[in-house]
Amino acid sequence: MKPRKIASSIIRRLPVTGLYIRQKEQEIAELHNVVKRLEDRNDEWAAEVREMRGDGKPLTVLWPATEEDLVAADYRKIPPQLKLRKHNPPYTLNWIVPPVGSVSGGHAVIFRMIQSLESKGHACRVYFYDGLKKHSLKEIKENMKHHVPIKAELFYNEGSFAPCDAIFATGWTTAYPVYNYQGNAKKFYFLQDYEAMFEPAGTYNALADNTYKMGLHGVSTSPWVTDKVSREYGMVCDELSLGITPSEYYLTNIKKRKKIVFYARPVTPRRGFELGVLALQLFHQAHPEFEIHCIGWDISRYELPFPYVNRRILDTEDLNKLYNESATGLALSFTSMSLLPVEMMASGCIPVVNKAPYTTMVHYPKYVQYAEPSPQGLADAIWEAANPSDPAKQAQAVSDYAKEFAWFKYTDHLDRILKKELS
Repeated sequence: MKPRKIASSIIRRLPVTGLYIRQKEQEIAELHNVVKRLEDRNDEWAAEVREMRGDGKPLTVLWPATEEDLVAADYRKIPPQLKLRKHNPPYTLNWIVPPVGSVSGGHAVIFRMIQSLESKGHACRVYFYDGLKKHSLKEIKENMKHHVPIKAELFYNEGSFAPCDAIFATGWTTAYPVYNYQGNAKKFYFLQDYEAMFEPAGTYNALADNTYKMGLHGVSTSPWVTDKVSREYGMVCDELSLGITPSEYYLTNIKKRKKIVFYARPVTPRRGFELGVLALQLFHQAHPEFEIHCIGWDISRYELPFPYVNRRILDTEDLNKLYNESATGLALSFTSMSLLPVEMMASGCIPVVNKAPYTTMVHYPKYVQYAEPSPQGLADAIWEAANPSDPAKQAQAVSDYAKEFAWFKYTDHLDRILKKELS
């Protein structure tokens, strides 16, 4: 036996040291058992996390429009000649619409158009088209309670559309089933924006861009979109415009105002949330006497570099009240103009908007404060808009100007377009 082993054997037999060594060996063994149990439990947790994340499941490609519609819509082919049964109104109209949430400016415009057309005797159906299959008709009907009431029958992911006089696509995903529709109906494309810009360069961007090559008859709410699709894609395109409902947005305050309203939607990249934050940081540093109110989303988790009031999503009555208390509203848009600027003006509030072709080519530019899309340019524009020499006179003039742009004028125009194409 080697000397080291002999010494170890002798030490272990000694009354005191032997007992101590045996106790330590037992403790070490118990520690090894604890570590082994922890390692086993850690493996179990890791497996549970992988299961929750679906790591072991096969991945599929997400198609906002159904794969069948995307494949079937070969816009390179000349579509068959439609045999429209032209007649005098009223007409039956099918609207193919993306799923609706409780708040959606684009859906609000669509439903106003439908409501107006129904008031003129036309029959409308709304087919909610959801390629991702993430919603349900029950959920959609609940969300519809937050929008203007319509009489139209509602459908969700129907396999086919009933016969009609005209069928409307209302977003790039819905253009595919409209293009594929085989009925003898006039095919319209209700354009509120150039939606290819919503997507980064890639598949969805290309699929959105292709919809402007399908030969659908455009009805646009944006002069810039009208110009773009007509000039670059050769689309036939009639034009409407965005408006207000005078009973919803109107002037109540001609006194000096000390609030700034910011359309803050970090979930919508085209609304320029980050740039707006930088601009308001500069503005607040120079003019801390103004109170900044954020609308459009719950931003309570954001730590902004200035004090703000998180107003979240407001209903029409509360919006009109806030606009009447605000000297100016920052409403950025990096595609077509939103509804907010003209609604703000109706309440005597000057909108500050980034300067770009898609924002300047609107029908109501007179009192919009356009600014270079930089923090400094926007901050300066906010101050200029918020500091009029005669607040009462300005508020009254801005509100009177906005009244010229009422919804009924544009919904009447859509009725005339239908008569022109279907009579």
